[in-house]
Amino acid sequence: MTREEDIKRAVETMRKGGVILYPTDTVWGIGCDATNAEAVRRVYEIKQRDDSKALICLVDSDARMQRYFRQVPDVAWQLIDSLKEGDVKPTTLILDGAINLATNLIAEDGSVGIRITNEPFSKELCYRFQKAIVSTSANISGEPAAQNYGDIDPRILEAVDYVCWSRRQEHKPHTPSSIIKLKENGEVTIIRK
Repeated sequence: MTREEDIKRAVETMRKGGVILYPTDTVWGIGCDATNAEAVRRVYEIKQRDDSKALICLVDSDARMQRYFRQVPDVAWQLIDSLKEGDVKPTTLILDGAINLATNLIAEDGSVGIRITNEPFSKELCYRFQKAIVSTSANISGEPAAQNYGDIDPRILEAVDYVCWSRRQEHKPHTPSSIIKLKENGEVTIIRK
């Protein structure tokens, strides 16, 4: 199967409200349409995770990221610009004032975690889908994240609607993203390095 066919099938699955398993710029992820509350509920169910623990989203560009927040603080744009330079670990930003997303994806304080992916497969997937995609590690809550396809728990493989073919043969170390919370008032908190 070509990468293009793989992406097309993943996009079709998400458009129908389905849940996918896919390689990201970090670890393998469980994903769905970030605007579909029922699909988001299924992701929590598959992970056996309390829905008070927020999930993050992937987007393909700055412009798409802007659609999901009332206002992106200047410090976020500065950080995004600095992340584009050099070999920097993928970084998820938690921003206040989330909008246009499934309500069960947004944290109680109105924030949501979002990451602009530059990895070719997930970037193309986000671009073709034209919306934010949920990206949470492909593991049962409390268990280690699946760095590679071979690390994914069979219960997750059986629970999703589509498993991407791309990068299944890969065997190399991958780590979760750094996470930085940026408040509207400019306060910066590093959640995970």
